[in-house]
Amino acid sequence: MTTNELLPALKTLERSLGKKARSFKNIVKAGRTHLMDAVPVTLGQEFAGYETQIALARERIEAALIHVRQIPLGGTATGTGLNTHRQFAKKVRRELTKETGLKIDAPAHPFEAQGNRDSLVELSGALKVLAVSLTKIANDIALMGSGPRAGIGELFLPELQKGSSIMPGKVNPVIPEVVLQVAAQVIGNDTAITIGGMQGQFELNVRIPLIGRNLIQSIHLLTTSSTLFAEKCIDGIEPNRAGAAASAGSTLAVATALNGAIGYDKAAAIVKEATASGRPLRDVALAQGVDAKLYDETINLRVIAAGNEEV
Repeated sequence: MTTNELLPALKTLERSLGKKARSFKNIVKAGRTHLMDAVPVTLGQEFAGYETQIALARERIEAALIHVRQIPLGGTATGTGLNTHRQFAKKVRRELTKETGLKIDAPAHPFEAQGNRDSLVELSGALKVLAVSLTKIANDIALMGSGPRAGIGELFLPELQKGSSIMPGKVNPVIPEVVLQVAAQVIGNDTAITIGGMQGQFELNVRIPLIGRNLIQSIHLLTTSSTLFAEKCIDGIEPNRAGAAASAGSTLAVATALNGAIGYDKAAAIVKEATASGRPLRDVALAQGVDAKLYDETINLRVIAAGNEEV
């Protein structure tokens, strides 16, 4: 399995995330920073962020492949080309291009290309970034799907298998959990590849078996897990509209929108009182002198979530 299969798999995942971003664009929910309540966002904004994250990861891999295609040939023992035909490397690259369909290029300098494996380390680094991105996305989705009653409960994840032989009806986020384990393995593989890249002495790095084995495994794992994530999880996700609305309506951080009208200190005092008393934010704000019309016009969850976007 090669990057020729990984890149299309990532495009599939991008499309799946993009479809959900458009489908969820009007579903307002609580934002969260530091795992604490923050100003509202939309599910669509979050999924659009995930879509872009995967697109950028794919672009990093494509950029790294430019250097991977620069294959050192004809350097013989130390990179000087002693005892080889002057046209050997050029002709072999031409044949490789013809047979593989890949554009095989000459390296920038033969000694650079033979003495190290930086291009493969670079590619592994790009794969690690993808693994980091997948970890963030899979974690977010698993958390938003937690519940069904005692969790965050903003998403319904596809129910693929029974989650417990002890607790009836329990369903686990098995696909995000697969993705998280794949990402951990890829990050571990990158460490091995990095060490292999460090161990070239003078004119030759001979750690290709170590580097190649781990690189191929990373590509294979990321290809299969990205496809699985798209088809068995993302495509089947449905919003929990009631859960999203409840979280959006519960976050006291909406008081941030009042800052411009009443100032940060007064807004903070209102939030502090609402937190301590458990009373609705609106009741506390009005009791502390905020005009009801001003409050209702300012605390519009959809407008707050849109920020500088057009509603």
